[in-house]
Amino acid sequence: MIDSRTVEVVTDWVQGWALSRGTPDPVPEHDGYRIDVGLPDHRVRYVLPDPASAGPRAAGLSEPGTWLKVCGSPEQVRLSPEWTIGAPEHLMSLELDALASVTPPDPYTVELHSTGDVHDVVVRAADGQCAAKGRVAVRGRAAVIDVVETDPAHRRRGLGSVVMAELCRAAADAGAARAVLVATEDGRALYEKLGWTVESPITAAHLAA
Repeated sequence: MIDSRTVEVVTDWVQGWALSRGTPDPVPEHDGYRIDVGLPDHRVRYVLPDPASAGPRAAGLSEPGTWLKVCGSPEQVRLSPEWTIGAPEHLMSLELDALASVTPPDPYTVELHSTGDVHDVVVRAADGQCAAKGRVAVRGRAAVIDVVETDPAHRRRGLGSVVMAELCRAAADAGAARAVLVATEDGRALYEKLGWTVESPITAAHLAA
C-alpha cells in the first residue's frame, strides 16, 4: 500500500513539472499520471507512485520515446530488457516555513525573472555570463524546482545553494508552502544539506527512439 503522503507529493511534482516544461496538464490514470511531452525522444511520460504498477503499465507500452518515472528502487521496479533504466533519482520535498538567506559571493549577482507562475533565477559572473540557474513553477500551495544547473567553470563556489535559496524564496512569496523536486544522486547530497527530505527513490526508464 502506497502511503497518501507519497501520492500527494507525486501529484505536486507532476503538476509543477508540466507547468515548468510547458506541456499540457497531466492526465490522471488509474495507476498515476500521463504527461504528453510531445518531443521526438520524449513523447510521453508516465509517473507512477506504486512500483508494483510499473510492470503492468510497461507491458502495454511499445512506442519509442516513452518514459516511466516510478516511485521505487530498481529492485522494486521490474521491467523487461527493452527498457533502459536510468541512474538513481530521488523525490524530495522542503517545507517553505523557515528560509535561510544566502548571499552570492563576489563578484556574482542574482537575477529573478517571472512569467506568470514560473520563476527563473540566474546567477551571473562579473562578465555577465550565466554561472548558475534554476526554475520554480508554482501551482497553488506547491512549487516544483526544475532545471537547476551550475556551469562547470563556476562550481564549488556555493552557487547551487544561492540558486536554491532564491527559488524557494520566490515560491514562498508566490504563496507556496512546500517545494518538491526530483534530484540526481549528486543533487541529493546538496539538497539534504539545505534541509530537503527524501520522500521516495525514483527509477526512471525509457524506450529508446
